[in-house]
Amino acid sequence: MSGIGEKASGTTKTPADFLKSIRGRPVVVKLNSGVDYRGILTCLDGYMNIAMEQTEEYVNGQLKNKYGDAFIRGNNVLYISTTQGNLADGA
Repeated sequence: MSGIGEKASGTTKTPADFLKSIRGRPVVVKLNSGVDYRGILTCLDGYMNIAMEQTEEYVNGQLKNKYGDAFIRGNNVLYISTTQGNLADGA
C-alpha cells in the first residue's frame, strides 16, 4: 500500500523532511504559469518562498534566461522536484 505518511524502512518521512533534505541540491520549481526554474535550492521558508542559485528559466521546455540568484514567491509555486541529472544536461 502506498499512502501518504507510510513507513518506509522504519521511519516516517513528511513533506517537511523532504524539503529539508533537498537544500543545497539541484531542483526544478514549476510555477502556476507553467514556467520552470532550475537551479540549486539555497533557502525555503514556511510560505514556500524559495531562494535559488545558478538559476535557469525554461518556458515550454526551452531555456529563456539565466540568473545568478533568484527569489520565487511561494504563492506562485505549483511544485518543487529534485533533478536526477546534472543541470547542464537539461535534467
